[in-house]
Amino acid sequence: MISNKFFKFLNVDTKIYLWIIGILIGIISIYEPKIGAFGVILLIYLIYYHWKNIHLRKVEWQKYIEGLTAEFDSATKHAILNLPIPLAMIEVDGTINWYNPKFSEIIEKEDILEKNISEIIPNFNVDDIIEKDKEMFIEATLKDRQYKVLYNVVKLKNRSDRDYIIMLYWIDITAFSTLKTKYNSEKDNVCLIQIDNYEDAIKTMDETERPIILAEIDKRINTLSSRINGLIIKYESDKYIIIFENKYLDMLENKKFNILDDIREINLGNDIPVTLSIGVGVNGKNPSQLYEFAKGAIEIALGRGGDQAVVKKIDKLSFYGGKSKAVEKRTKVKARVISHALRQLIDQSEKIFIMGHKIGDMDSFGASVGILRAVKNRNKTGYIVLDGINPSIKSIFEKIKNEHPEYLKNIISPEEAVSLATKDSLCVVVDIHRPNYTEAPELLDIIEKKVLIDHHRRGAAFIKDPVLIYLEPYASSTCELVTEILYYMADKSSIEKFEAEALLAGITVDTKSFTFKTGVRTFEAASFLRRSGADTTAVRQLFQDDLNTFILKANVVKNAKIIDKRIAISTMDTETDDAILIAAQSADDLLNISGITASFVLTMYDGIVHISGRSLGDINVQVIMEKLGGGGHLTVAGAQLKDIEICKAVEMVEEVIKEYLEEGDD
Repeated sequence: MISNKFFKFLNVDTKIYLWIIGILIGIISIYEPKIGAFGVILLIYLIYYHWKNIHLRKVEWQKYIEGLTAEFDSATKHAILNLPIPLAMIEVDGTINWYNPKFSEIIEKEDILEKNISEIIPNFNVDDIIEKDKEMFIEATLKDRQYKVLYNVVKLKNRSDRDYIIMLYWIDITAFSTLKTKYNSEKDNVCLIQIDNYEDAIKTMDETERPIILAEIDKRINTLSSRINGLIIKYESDKYIIIFENKYLDMLENKKFNILDDIREINLGNDIPVTLSIGVGVNGKNPSQLYEFAKGAIEIALGRGGDQAVVKKIDKLSFYGGKSKAVEKRTKVKARVISHALRQLIDQSEKIFIMGHKIGDMDSFGASVGILRAVKNRNKTGYIVLDGINPSIKSIFEKIKNEHPEYLKNIISPEEAVSLATKDSLCVVVDIHRPNYTEAPELLDIIEKKVLIDHHRRGAAFIKDPVLIYLEPYASSTCELVTEILYYMADKSSIEKFEAEALLAGITVDTKSFTFKTGVRTFEAASFLRRSGADTTAVRQLFQDDLNTFILKANVVKNAKIIDKRIAISTMDTETDDAILIAAQSADDLLNISGITASFVLTMYDGIVHISGRSLGDINVQVIMEKLGGGGHLTVAGAQLKDIEICKAVEMVEEVIKEYLEEGDD
C-alpha cells in the first residue's frame, strides 16, 4: 500500500518537468546567455517530442477502440441473430420491423415484417406495455404455450419519423405455468358447514320423523362432499367439516353453492325450512390457517343471518346465498350474559364513549341514549359522540335540548372525544360494525376495550378485536337489543321517560311502525319501554313532517320508474338538508304501491349520492347494495357513491338490479 502511494507520487505529469526545465533555463540565461540559448533549443525539442508522443498515443488508442468496437458490433450482431430466445422488435403502434429465427419458429409464420403483432397474436396488446409503470414484463399465450414477455423500450437517435422502438424477449414458461396450475388446483381448502336452525326445525316435527329429516340432511351434504371428492367429518349433530381440493371451488362458486337451495327445499314434515351456513377457507399457508379462515368465514355467514356461504381468501371475502329472511332465534340467556358482561366492563372503566354511525338515525341515537343510561346507572361518566345534528334526529335532539338541557353535557363532538379518550377507556359502538362509518373512527385506535352492539348483517369490514360482540341480525333494531340489556343489567333499571321514548322511536323507525322484522321479542321490548313511561303519541310526533317535506316525497313517488313490474327507482333532485331522510321515507312510501316489492331512491347530499333501498322481503336489497359498496338488511339497505353524477348512479343501480335478477337471487 505504501509502495503504491510512493510510485504514484513519483509519477508526475511530464508538463510539470517541462515547466521546471523552462524556469531553470530562464535563470541560467540571465547569467550565461550562450548556455541559455542552447537550453532554449533543447526545451523546444523536448516540447515537440512530448507533443508527438501524446499525438501518437491518441492515434493508436483510437485505432484500438475502433477495432474493439468493430469486433464488439460483430459479436453483438452474431449474438442477437443466434439468440436462443425469441426476439422481436416492434414500433409503438405494434408494427413488426425485425425478428430473429426463433421468433419465427414459435409463431410458425414467415414474411411478417410490417404487419401488426396483434394480427399474429390476437391476445397481445401493445397498450399493456405502454401503460405499465414498474413491471417490465407481460404474459401472453400463443398456440397453447405460455410466455413471459420481457420488454425494453429503446429511444432511437437520428430518427425523425420514429422516436422509440420496443424489443420483446419471449420466455417460454409453459412448464412453470402448468406446474403452478397443478399446485393451485391440488391445494386443500377447508369448509365448515353448520345447520342454522336444527333444533327449531325438529321441534315442529313428530319424534318419529326427526331421524328422517336428519338423515336427509346428512345424505345431501355427503352427496356434495362426494361430488368434490372431499373428506367429510360430522363432529356435532349439526356441524360438518369438509376438506377438498381447490379445483372444485370454481364449481361450487359457479353454482352459487346450490346446496343451500337443496337443503332449504327439504320438506319432511318440518314447518320451518332448514338452512345452512357455510364458511370456506382458501389460500392458507397451512391447515391451521385454513381452518382459521373457514372459522372466520362461517362466523361472518352466521353474523349475516345464515342461509349463505362465505368464501375467505386471505383478506378477500365472497358471499353467496342469503336469500331467506332471518328467523328470530335469539335466546334471553344470551341477552342476560351480554348485559352482565357489559356491566362489568362499565364498572372497570372511568370513561365510556358511545357512538353510532355517521349521519345517525333514530335507531343509532336511541341506542346511544340507552347505553348512556346504563352507564349512569353504574355511576360512571359517559359521553355520546355525535358529529352534528342531521334531520333524522333533529326532532329528538330538540326535545332533549328543550326539556332536558342537562343531558347536553354528555353529548360531545368527535374532536372532544379524541382529546378525552385514553387507552383505558371503554368505547361502545352501536348500530354499525364498519369502523370507517362510525362517528369517530380514530377513537377505535386510541381505546383498547371496544364493545359492539348491532343488528345489521355482518359485512367484510369489521371493528378490530372487540372485547364483547352482540351482533344479532334477527333483531328488529339496535334499540331492541339495548332495551333488553337495560332490562337484565339490574333488578330495577332506572329509565327516564324521554330515554324510553328515544329507544321506542328507534324500534318504530326500523320496524316501520312494527310491520317489518317484528318478532315476539320486539313487542316485549316495546312493552318494557311503555311501562317505563314511553308515550306512543309523543313518539309519533317525532316523525311528523312539514308540508314542504310531504310535497317532496310525493314528487319522488310520482317520478318513480318501474323495473320488472315490481321494482321502483326514483330520484330526489331538490337539494335540502333533509334530502337523505326524505329519500329513505320515499323509499318506504313506494312499497305501499300495489305490485311493488322493492324500491330504491337516490339523492345527492354534500357531493355524495346516497341510495336508500327497501324491500318487502322477496328481493334482498342488502345483496344489491353490497354490489355498490353498501350493505344493510334483507329489507332495508343503503349505499353511498362518491364522485359521480346522480344520473350515472341510477344507471349503476339498474345494472346491479339486472345482475341480481339474472343470478336468480330473488
